[in-house]
Amino acid sequence: MTLHGMNFVAGGLTAENSTTLTAVDPATELKLETNFHHASEDELDRAVKEADLATREMRELPVKRRSSLLRKMATEIDLLGDELIVRCSAETGLPVSRFEGERVRMTNQLRMFADLVDEGSWVDARIDTAIPDRKPLPKPDVRRMLISLGPVAVFCASNFPLAFSVGGGDTASAIAAGCGVVVKAHGSHPGTAELVATALTRAIAKERMPRGAFSLIHGPGATVGTALVKHPLICAVGFTGSRTGGTALIDAAASRPDPIPVYAEMGSINPVFILPGALAERAAALADGIKNSVTLGVGQFCTNPGLIVGVKSPQLSSFVQSLGGLMGSVPPQPMLNAKIYRSYTAGVEELKDSAEVRIEAEAEQESLPNRASAAVLATDAATFVANRQLAEEVFGPSTLVVEGASHSELIDVAEHLAGHLTATVHGSEADLAEYRDLVAILERKVGRLIFNGVPTGVEVCHSMNHGGPYPASADPHFTSVGTAAIFRFARPICYQGFPESQLPPELRDSNPLQIYRLLDGVIDNGVVNGQQN
Repeated sequence: MTLHGMNFVAGGLTAENSTTLTAVDPATELKLETNFHHASEDELDRAVKEADLATREMRELPVKRRSSLLRKMATEIDLLGDELIVRCSAETGLPVSRFEGERVRMTNQLRMFADLVDEGSWVDARIDTAIPDRKPLPKPDVRRMLISLGPVAVFCASNFPLAFSVGGGDTASAIAAGCGVVVKAHGSHPGTAELVATALTRAIAKERMPRGAFSLIHGPGATVGTALVKHPLICAVGFTGSRTGGTALIDAAASRPDPIPVYAEMGSINPVFILPGALAERAAALADGIKNSVTLGVGQFCTNPGLIVGVKSPQLSSFVQSLGGLMGSVPPQPMLNAKIYRSYTAGVEELKDSAEVRIEAEAEQESLPNRASAAVLATDAATFVANRQLAEEVFGPSTLVVEGASHSELIDVAEHLAGHLTATVHGSEADLAEYRDLVAILERKVGRLIFNGVPTGVEVCHSMNHGGPYPASADPHFTSVGTAAIFRFARPICYQGFPESQLPPELRDSNPLQIYRLLDGVIDNGVVNGQQN
């Protein structure tokens, strides 16, 4: 299909603003076809108002309509075929094979949320039946469940143009909760955004769902993005990106007369602790696995392991030497855009200029545009603890090795970590027992603990947690991956003394949806008064 560069406002195409942006192929620095129009104030306002109307309309529709919409969205994305993959590759510099897998992840999570909506128990229905003759006061009939929060603003991520963007997890979980969504496209891949938006808009039309359930707008984050967050009808924000970008949105949301939550996932250095037992058993395999994890996607994953910590020993020195050899042989690859490339090279240079930090390996520099060279640097635990800058994320294919002189120095490193998405421990069962204090500290510092694995490769499943203490994410209580992501865009409502006919189906005595509920303190999927089990 021919790209048009317009904004999608509740099923219609508009281009009221003459200011445009153009995507650039980071591998060649050549501009790609089509100019994309920034959203005007009026277009943004209409998109949000239509999302608010759609949220209210979806509240009145059977929940099966939402699950059917999510499945149709997945189908329409699949029907885009290779055109989506080719455009995605051109706008990011990443290989086609990467996006073949990412598209499957995107459509699978849409279908996963459809299954969640069909099953229905996510609403956490709770019923306390009345006891009218209770003394000294009667007990009222009280019923509680989760309902849609309201219109949601979703910001596309630079490093996941499919799975964390227009049709990604934020959009899927918000629509599953019954919220209308307004997506702000990322300036690095607006063509990809338009293609996916076309598929979602078709799905809404074919399913005859409220047209405001989805809109897509273009424009800079500092203006269009901030205006979207500050719109009085927006109730929550989903964001995946840098700490700078996430903090700006958090500040904008907090400055509103009615502050709203910003569910921002802002990156992490994802420390990897390598204990003596692991080095003794499989040092070579460890070096190869960590090299692959650090350089996967040119290091542009929020779970990229940017810190490796171990007890200084001949075995650790040999491991670092092996890792350096492997990293040094990785060919430079183009990063997502020139800004990210400049930030990466500046971050590596700053590490190299730090006192007591040595370069273990660095791949050859490349004269072609935006090519990142993999690097391994090293320092000791005392230097790391004393220099907070060494704990800052360098987004790209590099990692810093920290050598502790003892068990206690590893503990000191762990204590000085900020909040992160993940932490990994490599070792034996005996190591885990000996370093139980390390694991206890890491439980307070991260959202996901990994044993004898790598942090990259976030499984999209019911039990996944992708979040962590600040600054990894804005709120450690929530995840942006997995079905629990739906809880970001829902809120509780309690009904007291309502007649059966006026209750939502989830709270009626007859339990027509047959969902699991907490009935007088007992989990049950039958009807009130035990007529059905």
